[in-house]
Amino acid sequence: MKNIFLSVALFFSITLVSQTTVDQFYSAKLGAKREITVKLPANYDKNPERVYPMVLVLDSEYLFGIFDGNLTYGKYWDDMPDVVLVGIGQNKNNERYDDSEFDENTGLPKGKGAAFFEFIGTELLPHLEKKYRLSPFKVIAGLDTTAGFINAFLYKEIPLFNAYISMSPELAAGMEQRVAQRLSVLKTPIFYYQATADGDLKKFQKQIKKLDENIKAIKKDSTSTLNYKFDDFKGIAHYGIAPNAAPSALYQIFSVYQPISSIEYQEKIVVLKEGYVDYLNKKYEMIDKALGVKMKMRLSDMKAIEAAIKKNEAWYEYEQLAQISGQQYEKSMLYDYHMGMYWEKRNDLKKAMKFYQNAFIKEEIGDLTKDMMMNKAEDLKALMPKKDKLKGGKGKDKKTEDLLEETPAETPTDVPTDAPAEEPKKEEKKSE
Repeated sequence: MKNIFLSVALFFSITLVSQTTVDQFYSAKLGAKREITVKLPANYDKNPERVYPMVLVLDSEYLFGIFDGNLTYGKYWDDMPDVVLVGIGQNKNNERYDDSEFDENTGLPKGKGAAFFEFIGTELLPHLEKKYRLSPFKVIAGLDTTAGFINAFLYKEIPLFNAYISMSPELAAGMEQRVAQRLSVLKTPIFYYQATADGDLKKFQKQIKKLDENIKAIKKDSTSTLNYKFDDFKGIAHYGIAPNAAPSALYQIFSVYQPISSIEYQEKIVVLKEGYVDYLNKKYEMIDKALGVKMKMRLSDMKAIEAAIKKNEAWYEYEQLAQISGQQYEKSMLYDYHMGMYWEKRNDLKKAMKFYQNAFIKEEIGDLTKDMMMNKAEDLKALMPKKDKLKGGKGKDKKTEDLLEETPAETPTDVPTDAPAEEPKKEEKKSE
């Protein structure tokens, strides 16, 4: 038995390790091979129709592990989606400096920097898109020299990446103005993050803070599609920036993906007068639109909307919520519960009881149990008018029977519509 458990453990460890591969990718643009590390989500093979955002990190030798750990942590708490994480090795022969070569006059990549730029855009990305199931949403990250380099991708008419993580960037000449100006005219939504620290290199800090000022100036334009964040860490040296910046940047970029928090519930949902289910639909439409991630609505998010419906007594929205639960949790009792609540609050106890009874044969979900559904059905049954058997075999409720006995016979509503009219009393006329 011990050997069996050891074999199973070894199998799973091999399976997990096999999700990370290291390839020697030959680049015609560079005329050399580069080490490319790729880590796939653990469930990648089990979801053949699903596509994933990509996070590409330069300086893979020391940034890959930082991003891998933060993405794994965020996924554990469902704050971040599954992603395909890719790293480019650049420190074997200090390639990172040649890869980031810029023209001092134009501020554009030149020489080996131009070749590296073309390698990523025309060789590596097409290769990754062909080999793996990637969504359109792509992130790129770098540190100091490579952080400055990633800005070059913003200069393309349609940027190759949707999100940029620039940690203590070494900016080329004029880049503090050029990057801000480029961000101000882009029509597609862009996430842009940069960070420095009080212990950062002084020559970096001045340019970084100037770029921050310029970007914040364009953010005043309400039509801007830019999602921008800047961190200035305290008590941290240059090489301590990356471990602090990576989680901050990732949580900024994937904030739209995160479950409804207590803050979001209090500040954005429960304060609405109506439209709670609409809010939920729009949240998941945004996840799809922004990240290219199609996903089932979380049960916790549906419970948050349910809480808002109860608090504001918007009972009619239970029916709208039921349409979602019926589609996405069709085997569970969630649909019948929501419809039961809808009819119960409309005071149609008979229909409500029927849905609670139907729920009893469905799968339990969350805090909804078979006992709970049966108890709700029984409680409603006790509130319904009792039926008594009357003569003729047809049952009428007791209140109706008492009303008939107390009503005078001459009441027009008590006379059958097909009864003959009463004949005049002729004998009394004769006596007169």
